[in-house]
Amino acid sequence: MSPALKPGAVIFAKDLACMARFYQELLGLQELERAPGHVLLESEHLQLVIHAIPKPYAEAIHIGVPPTLREEQAIKLFFSVASLATARRLAAALGGGLKPASKEWQIEGSLRAFRACDGHDPEGNVLQCREPLV
Repeated sequence: MSPALKPGAVIFAKDLACMARFYQELLGLQELERAPGHVLLESEHLQLVIHAIPKPYAEAIHIGVPPTLREEQAIKLFFSVASLATARRLAAALGGGLKPASKEWQIEGSLRAFRACDGHDPEGNVLQCREPLV
C-alpha cells in the first residue's frame, strides 16, 4: 500500500528558484523533486509545489523591490514555524518579510495555542507564520 498523500498547496512563481528557496528555507522543507517547471517541497505534514508561471505570462508580470503585496487575494496560507523572530530574519534575508513583532497576535484558549504574524514572500503573496505557545 502506498503512503497517504499529504495536504498541500501550489504556489505559482515568476522566479521559480527564488520562491522555492524562500519556502524551503523559511519552513525547513525538504526538496523531493526539481524539474524545469516545478519544485516539490515537503515536510512531515505538508507538500508545497512551487510552479513556474509560463514564460509568456511571466514576462508581463512586474515584481517590484519590495514587492507589491497581493493583499486582495482570496487565500492566505499559514505555516507553523518554531520561532517568529527567526522566521522574520529568514524571510527578510530570502527576499520576503514578516511584519514587526508589534503586529503579532495570539490565540490562547485552545490546545493548539499560537502566536501569529502576517508577512509576504518575494513575489508579494501574503502568508502567515504561526509559532506554538508552550
